Amino acid sequence: MAPRKVIITCAVTGSVHTPSMSPHLPVTPDQIATDAIAAAEAGASILHLHARDPKDGRPTADPDVFMQFLPRIKQATDAVINITTGGSSLMTLDQRLAAPLRAQPEMCSLNMGSMNFALFPMLERPREWRHEWEPKLLEATRDAIFKNTFADMESILDKLGKGCGTRFEFECYDVGHLYSLAHLRDRGLASGPLFLQFVLGILGGIGADPDNLVHMKRIADKLFGDSYQFSVLAAGRHQMPLISIAAAMGGNVRVGLEDSLYDGKQLAKSNADQVRRIRGILEGMSLEVATPSEAREMLALKGGDRVAF
Repeated sequence: MAPRKVIITCAVTGSVHTPSMSPHLPVTPDQIATDAIAAAEAGASILHLHARDPKDGRPTADPDVFMQFLPRIKQATDAVINITTGGSSLMTLDQRLAAPLRAQPEMCSLNMGSMNFALFPMLERPREWRHEWEPKLLEATRDAIFKNTFADMESILDKLGKGCGTRFEFECYDVGHLYSLAHLRDRGLASGPLFLQFVLGILGGIGADPDNLVHMKRIADKLFGDSYQFSVLAAGRHQMPLISIAAAMGGNVRVGLEDSLYDGKQLAKSNADQVRRIRGILEGMSLEVATPSEAREMLALKGGDRVAF
């Protein structure tokens, strides 16, 4: 039997961490492009992308900023480009959809529900803040909800999925999100092969431990049978242990500085550091890393020649 192929997704910058937390967090379009290209060269077949204001590194939904790095990444790699529709909890749905609707990418993330998305515990660690907005943004999550109602999800599936041929990384932060996706599947709004991203370790969602990972997989099996692929991301120090378990369970993996700033006990100097580390773990388990073309086939993507950038 041929070795199983494992998709490595790399989430390059996100909107969780701030520039003061690591000097290696890519924030300018040039830094995001450079880091994304290096991650693809290291073995990531999907690149999950957010944008940041190049002046101070704060999260931005501005499609003009996305367009400063998306074409460069596409020209330099064959990786699947996956654009966030989550942005941050402080953005409106229209803001979050502006860049994906312009780019019409092969993939987008889709958070499967409204939830508390709490980042304020990161304020407990003393640090010198480089920008005034950083602690304010973290504190704002104490009294903010990330909003994705069923109406929001229906709109995203219609405008991006039906309208642009985009498929989705369904981000499931708790067991209830799996049932929400099953509801959308039953109504014909989401169809397979579904790509589920189990998200563990965000305050407001399910905790990062092996029992919860096993439970998420058990419920997904019950709801979706063999019509889905799953991947796992785990926040912070839980990243490598839990995604390694996921790979052993038949899943795919996600790394990147959006999810963890570390490579072992040291700050990761690049996203490619984390890609290389998990690739070494996978190959040590006799698993093969999927190429971008293999990932496209596994997930039934439309192909990079059908995007708008």
